[in-house]
Amino acid sequence: MDTSEELNRLSSVNGEARDFSVKDRVVLITGAGQGIGRELARQFAAAGSVAVIADVNAANAKAVSAEIEAEGLKAKPISVDVADEASVDAMVKAVVDEFGRVDALVNNASLFSSLPKRSFDQIPLAEWRKVMDVNVTGVFLCARAVAETMKKQVFGRIINISSDSVHRGTKNYLHYVTSKSALIGMSNSLARELGPHGVTVNCIRPGTVETEVEERMTNLTPEVRQRSIDLQCIPRTIVPSDLAGLVMFLTTPAASFITGQTIACDGGYTHSF
Repeated sequence: MDTSEELNRLSSVNGEARDFSVKDRVVLITGAGQGIGRELARQFAAAGSVAVIADVNAANAKAVSAEIEAEGLKAKPISVDVADEASVDAMVKAVVDEFGRVDALVNNASLFSSLPKRSFDQIPLAEWRKVMDVNVTGVFLCARAVAETMKKQVFGRIINISSDSVHRGTKNYLHYVTSKSALIGMSNSLARELGPHGVTVNCIRPGTVETEVEERMTNLTPEVRQRSIDLQCIPRTIVPSDLAGLVMFLTTPAASFITGQTIACDGGYTHSF
């Protein structure tokens, strides 16, 4: 059966019910040792997926995996530097060797909370390059590493986590905002290349999410946070679990015809403009 025939078989043209389940899916989440990635891993595992917790901090990855396994759920911790080609390739090989497949990749790892707030002309070149290496090149390397396996499966989901800072034009974080802007274009282009193989690529643009990660941002005072909340249609703090439903839906067979999209998950903040 060629790829086009398999795509037609997997579609709902015969009126078959769509599959909204992520049970038994192997989901690789980068930056899952804390924050948004940690919550995504917990939610996927609770829904029956194998959550692969990939993080540059091996101790954090193991801790999150232990949390999940303590609940009788499936998880695998992996230490990875997403900016390093050999490290990324080794990560994907380890997952495929153990589980035989990679159903979904959530590119969540990025540099932000550790970045000092400063004017663009004060950003050291080395810092600029490091942000691009992790936030842009890391996404490229991870997508490239899983592509062959997903093509063979004629099934794959790649979800890139961008940021509403792209829309806001957040000042004093030019490298971060630029990197998150790049993910939108990358997702669009990858969707074109991978669509014929049954692989979808989408981008999510979260609002300002409250996590346990300490943010070195002097402008995020309680007053500033409240002003942001007031501009949302849903006037409350955004938490990591708010993203889980959207991310999980996009990884299901039911979302097989959604690709090349950038979807805001910001409580309607964007709607205020």
